[in-house]
Amino acid sequence: MQKVSTKLAASSYGEDELISLIQTLYIKQSPSSTSISRHDEEPEWAEYKIKETNMFTADKYQQIAFFPNERAFSLRYQTAGMLETVLRQGVLGEDDTGEESPKNLKLPSRRPSIVCENCLYSQEKDRRARAFHIMDPKGILEMLLIFLEDRGDGVPFHPSLESNSDSTNRILPLLGKWKGHSQTKRSGVYGATIAEADTIALLEMDGKGQLIQDISSTSDGGDVTTNVHWTGTRSDDLITFDGGYQITLLPGGMYMGCPSDISKNVAESKSFHLEFCWLESPEKRQRLKRSMRNACVGEQTLSCRNVKL
Repeated sequence: MQKVSTKLAASSYGEDELISLIQTLYIKQSPSSTSISRHDEEPEWAEYKIKETNMFTADKYQQIAFFPNERAFSLRYQTAGMLETVLRQGVLGEDDTGEESPKNLKLPSRRPSIVCENCLYSQEKDRRARAFHIMDPKGILEMLLIFLEDRGDGVPFHPSLESNSDSTNRILPLLGKWKGHSQTKRSGVYGATIAEADTIALLEMDGKGQLIQDISSTSDGGDVTTNVHWTGTRSDDLITFDGGYQITLLPGGMYMGCPSDISKNVAESKSFHLEFCWLESPEKRQRLKRSMRNACVGEQTLSCRNVKL
């Protein structure tokens, strides 16, 4: 696990359908090893321009779903070309001029095949968390990247993200029964649909140390109920469920989930999903799940304000 301080500046120009988004990422560099006093040295921030985004580039290169009321969104880069442009040139600091990568920042593979971004906003503060799943060309998880951002000019401090935070108890706040409401947005060539449902999620640990997860979802009107039962084992911060799905426990009440081998799902024409969960307080959490079914159909499910029973 590696911690890097960042700032993101965002602005726009134009109106209505012609509006464009301009973003610049600043990455704090490590103090010089030759400095006499590191405490007196002004921090150096490397600047990286992220490719301008508008309705034309979004339609061509990206697939995005917004949840306006909750201020959440899920975004997937659809092509390797967009990946190279947005992720590698913008976020990770590579460009066509041969500029070196940011110091002390590990890069993913040269041609990652899938990058999915899930963003959740705090229900209590002017804060958001953006989580990136980054896969290598074979569909194996290579990197998890999280930006925890506060709006404004102040210096954010998140003690739960410090490197010395206790990782042995990250599973404990997630155990128990959670009740909430979900909204699913489905996109595809035959039109988009929106569905809502009441959800109950139960995560518990049995006497043998196995994790049992049961999730039930009842559609509005109560005519359709879906139940999912998983059994898994834990190894440090990694939970592996039967069927090849894994969850990585992270500091700050977060976890990220994905298949253990996406290439297997693709080869067998099976759908798969990428999940981001933020436990912002002991009794409240949000979950955002991005499902991929085939080349032209996707689902985004936001389970917002899940309350612990």
